[in-house]
Amino acid sequence: CLSAHLSSVPFISSLVLPNMGGLDIRLEWKVGSFGCQADLSLNTDYLTLELSNTAVLHQMRRDQVTDTCRANSAMSRKRRVLTPNDLKHLVVDEDHELIYCYVPKVACTNWKRLMMVLTGRGKYSDPMEIPANEAHVSANLKTLNQYSIPEINHRLKSYMKFLFVREPFERLVSAYRNKFTQKYNTSFHKRYGTKIIKRQRKNATQEALRKGDDVKFEEFVAYLIDPHTQREEPFNEHWQTVYSLCHPCHIHYDLVGKYETLEEDSNYVLQLAGVGSYLKFPTYAKSTRTTDEMTTEFFQNISSEHQTQLYEVYKLDFLMFNYSVPSYLKLE
Repeated sequence: CLSAHLSSVPFISSLVLPNMGGLDIRLEWKVGSFGCQADLSLNTDYLTLELSNTAVLHQMRRDQVTDTCRANSAMSRKRRVLTPNDLKHLVVDEDHELIYCYVPKVACTNWKRLMMVLTGRGKYSDPMEIPANEAHVSANLKTLNQYSIPEINHRLKSYMKFLFVREPFERLVSAYRNKFTQKYNTSFHKRYGTKIIKRQRKNATQEALRKGDDVKFEEFVAYLIDPHTQREEPFNEHWQTVYSLCHPCHIHYDLVGKYETLEEDSNYVLQLAGVGSYLKFPTYAKSTRTTDEMTTEFFQNISSEHQTQLYEVYKLDFLMFNYSVPSYLKLE
């Protein structure tokens, strides 16, 4: 088993920030009984710089995760240790000493493209030249579960670790729209759609049972809250909770980026990685993006009982990443 409780380990022992005016500036992490504090200081004993607003914001996000893990320890730490199999979502960049935990439906295609540029040693320069399907080919990126346990522990201790999160129900609606309303996603229709219709639809037609391509959002929600579903197999990664994919109560992430401030947070990560001068997060307006208004509409037909049960499934993600209970919910 992999030793997973790393709270006694500094996130980063010493991270050199991008050169500012020729000064060698280091971000030193210190671990105490009250969590981690960051001291941003010049390489002189007498001069200390104040943390930037961005660094303070990221410290607050880290604190929120730590506090939530502590307050919900029974729920968030059901497993005391992680195994290498739990680390399949952690993409490793050896050259820049980065670990990125990818969460589907949170800009993970573009972040995988960036990781391919960073790990490609000159093979790629423009992330948007990499086709989306190529970014999802597992052989193109190395994940942490492919290392030996000593190598895993070394990287968890010394590499900069980050992830990106999104409002949980907006992410869920995005996953539903992508996987169940697009005709080309036949593999999802066959694997999940047919199962959902069989369990959740009374008097389903033979065609619906065979194709599984017209799952209603209400049926998808009923499937997610059905205890049988969770007993049968883990959720698919597209609707699995972030805390189950990335294990933030066991692995202490240095940076928690948010979909709502995607470009800003992504470029901050690239800046800290020392590549911000030549690599930027791809910007493009996606017209089909799932919005808060869209999510509100999808939840109109969900009963308050099912809304309450669904909120319980994703509650830790809401709390951990500081998302408030949506105003459209009618919780019991």
